[in-house]
Amino acid sequence: MVARRSAIAKSAVATGKGDDGTTGLLFGGRISKDDPRTEAYGTVDEAVAALGLARAELTESGFDELAESVLRWQRELFVVGADLATAPDKRERLEDGVTRVSDVMLDGVEVELALWESAIEMPREFVVPGETRASAALEMARVILRRAERRVIAADHVNPLGSDWVVPYINRLADLLWVLARAAEQAAGAPVTTARVR
Repeated sequence: MVARRSAIAKSAVATGKGDDGTTGLLFGGRISKDDPRTEAYGTVDEAVAALGLARAELTESGFDELAESVLRWQRELFVVGADLATAPDKRERLEDGVTRVSDVMLDGVEVELALWESAIEMPREFVVPGETRASAALEMARVILRRAERRVIAADHVNPLGSDWVVPYINRLADLLWVLARAAEQAAGAPVTTARVR
């Protein structure tokens, strides 16, 4: 016989609702924690956390403009997560830029990408990450975001997610993170290490 655990103290975080292996969606409904949709927005959440490390490193290094840019994308990735965590039959409750990814958000990434590209010297070869802690953290966030992109596409193949802008947004933001990593290296005066052995 298995003894039941008694609650020692109430928690605002640990509700116990997920102990059955399910998780709640944004506007109601529950799905398995290993559902492809959960994998998709869970991986986006990983990218947000990785960007947090990058932002902390940038702030510590005094690169405030880069840190502010990263904070913007962390906040927008919460919108991506909300979009992905909403069942298709509840999508009419979403709001552009708040809980639903929009074309305006994509435009914002593209504008920022062009601005940062014009501000740096673009490498002409594949770059090996690791010249600074901040740039390495940005690269880690980038590859996690690429994994999120794959997870979103896989989830959409299983059960259409109903979003036209999530994949293009993630794709473009991953491009921007690569550029921001180069900006962080160049701001620190760090050399570029290329994949080619010379």
